[in-house]
Amino acid sequence: MKQITLLPADIYQVVNKSIVTEYDKKVIINLYQPIIGPMAVSLYFTFLSDLELNDTYTHHHLMIVLKSGLDLIKLALKSLESVGLIKTFAKENNNQYNYIYEIYSPMNPNEFLNHPIMNVILYNNIGEAEYNKLIKFYKKNSIDLKGYTDISSKLNETYISVSKFDKNNDSIERKELGINMKNSIDFDMIISSIPKNIISDRAFNNKVKELINNLSFVYDIDTIRMVDLIRLSIEDNGMISKDKLINNVRKYYDFNSNGNLPTLIYRTQPEYLKSTYNDSSNKGKMIYVFENTSPYDFLRGKNKGIKPSNRDLKILEYLAVELKMKPAVINVLIDYVLRINDNKLNRTYIEAIAGGWIRSNITTAEAAMERAKKEHSKNNKKVFNKSTENTPVWFNEMNEKEDISQEEKQELEDLLKDFR
Repeated sequence: MKQITLLPADIYQVVNKSIVTEYDKKVIINLYQPIIGPMAVSLYFTFLSDLELNDTYTHHHLMIVLKSGLDLIKLALKSLESVGLIKTFAKENNNQYNYIYEIYSPMNPNEFLNHPIMNVILYNNIGEAEYNKLIKFYKKNSIDLKGYTDISSKLNETYISVSKFDKNNDSIERKELGINMKNSIDFDMIISSIPKNIISDRAFNNKVKELINNLSFVYDIDTIRMVDLIRLSIEDNGMISKDKLINNVRKYYDFNSNGNLPTLIYRTQPEYLKSTYNDSSNKGKMIYVFENTSPYDFLRGKNKGIKPSNRDLKILEYLAVELKMKPAVINVLIDYVLRINDNKLNRTYIEAIAGGWIRSNITTAEAAMERAKKEHSKNNKKVFNKSTENTPVWFNEMNEKEDISQEEKQELEDLLKDFR
């Protein structure tokens, strides 16, 4: 693409592609500003102001309003573009350019704090203390509705339709652009660096590229090092083995990390996905364990403090990196499979369960626990034909009370002891 230089005399127009509310503006200040900086936020708000006047402007107008040179304004534009708050279009006109800046809404806090990249960048920019304050601020308030009945009126019970009219399809709606993330890996360099006789033309499909990009981000590996790791992961048929690649990346990271741990399998459940009410029952205690323990530490605890094997770590990484499962959900899945499968993690079985949970958008410990109960009840009739002794202690509905058996109570206390 031709390099374009911003000029003061260039004309621009702002186009609204979404509804931007006052709440959105607070989100931009609280969540986006620590990443893109105050200049980019000021530019975004200036565009919103320009939008209200529905006029055309020059970049000189921005220089005056923002009291800044075009170099800083251009950096602010790039920041807004990269996080999906604006999209820029340019058209050449007599050695000058006309620009159109499309305005989009920010992500809502739930999406932002759940985003695998934006969430990490925010944390790295503001630190743990400020991050925890934001989590607390945006955490949903929840009221225990047990015993209550929903008596809300329905629309057709309250209003009567008296006429019909054509639907107006031109009204503006809320629209998010999403972040504009460039590959952190130079795939052209990778492809040109690997001899054609050892790799297939079909090796770099979209899924493999996505995995390589994810591994690069999670383990902070550059293109040159990734080439070597990919070459070690090529099968006899010229395709890239995803399992070998993940294993090779992890080995490389372990060797060079000086004891520092990669991000995903060592994280605990995000605050906004934790239980929002105080539950002191035994079931509540189990949920606390699942939510406040990383998958790595949870599995190590199940191994009586012994570091998980390379094979088991591969399973955790598959769940966290490839399937992007939440930490608490991974813990529930691991606990469930170990209990019903004689303390063995069978990858094929785990993949089958995990795939269904991902498709059902299971993101919380409690939802995963309920799903596991239902699946076991269904499969038990077809396959297992075993007693409830071969199920996790939290399967017992009596966990919601205090009068569980002594054996179950001891199992629960042993598990809680490992993670306190």
